[in-house]
Amino acid sequence: MPRSTAEKRATFRALHDEGCFVLPNPWDIGSARYLESLGFKALATTSAGFAWTLGQPDNGVTLDQVLAHLRDMASATDLPLNADFENGFAHDPAELAHNVRLALDTGIAGLSIEDATGDAANPIYPLDVAIARIEAARRTFDEAGNDALLIGRAENFLHGRNDLRDTIARLVAYRDAGADCLYAPGLKTREQIAEAVAAVAPAPLNLLVSSATDLTFDDIARLGVRRISVGSALARTVWGEFMRVAQLLAGGSFDGFAKAASNPQLDAFFSGKR
Repeated sequence: MPRSTAEKRATFRALHDEGCFVLPNPWDIGSARYLESLGFKALATTSAGFAWTLGQPDNGVTLDQVLAHLRDMASATDLPLNADFENGFAHDPAELAHNVRLALDTGIAGLSIEDATGDAANPIYPLDVAIARIEAARRTFDEAGNDALLIGRAENFLHGRNDLRDTIARLVAYRDAGADCLYAPGLKTREQIAEAVAAVAPAPLNLLVSSATDLTFDDIARLGVRRISVGSALARTVWGEFMRVAQLLAGGSFDGFAKAASNPQLDAFFSGKR
């Protein structure tokens, strides 16, 4: 029998209690099911990876499109699903709360809220506004009476604000406002990671690893990180190979097909004969 949403949420919450796990980011149902087959314990959506499937840039999709995607992804796998919900598709805390409730109704096990405004001139919400938004999301979670996880994201490093002090202060504030897990994309060094882990403790920290690094899984686990997500990295890897092969084809070469998966291999997997 398929696992219920409540079971997925309980499993997801337990994963954050101790140890460390990788939370890969599929971009469609097929990639989600393949990742599930490899033994991963949970999955997370990628806003960029999904947007590219629609021919849109990251942050270029609508709330309705994202809600439909979350519903499809959550129902396609027995693994808990964490939703990349961007900035909640709203500035106002009350409107954000409404949108969060819609997202929770899709069957997700966790949801992240960013403090990025979408305005290049003022890319990060003032701290008091950002806190009010997390508090509004927290109230919605509590009113819904479910065990999904709320993740607070500090986006400084993705928007040219390489201020570790402010980033960590935001993570702590979001924890105190009710976030269950904290996330600051852009942390790179062992020192940055260790400082963030210590600051938000006992709440868990999510680390983004979306490019090659000398840090191993064991290194990251020893620093105290609870979960590692890869953002759009898997989708970008697929796009990179597709673009390379397509460019060869445009030049008259078929050599790029040498490493392609076979039809029988893919059909066997998706028919459940793996």
